[in-house]
Amino acid sequence: MGEAKRRKTRQGETYGQETRILPWVPITKAQSELFVSWTTRGAWIGIILMVVGWATIRFIGPAFGWWQVVF
Repeated sequence: MGEAKRRKTRQGETYGQETRILPWVPITKAQSELFVSWTTRGAWIGIILMVVGWATIRFIGPAFGWWQVVF
């Protein structure tokens, strides 16, 4: 009897199914890893947008403000 058959008989109905994080939480480990990757990507996008917005307000905004003084 091979290892796969032994594992299949030992696990029964749960053989081949992904394992959950906790038994009472219906989220698999693969789904949690996907969630972490998406939120990490989203956080970096937010940081980049914040830096671009800050640079726009800090450096480009005052450059357009001198037109109000002249006219």
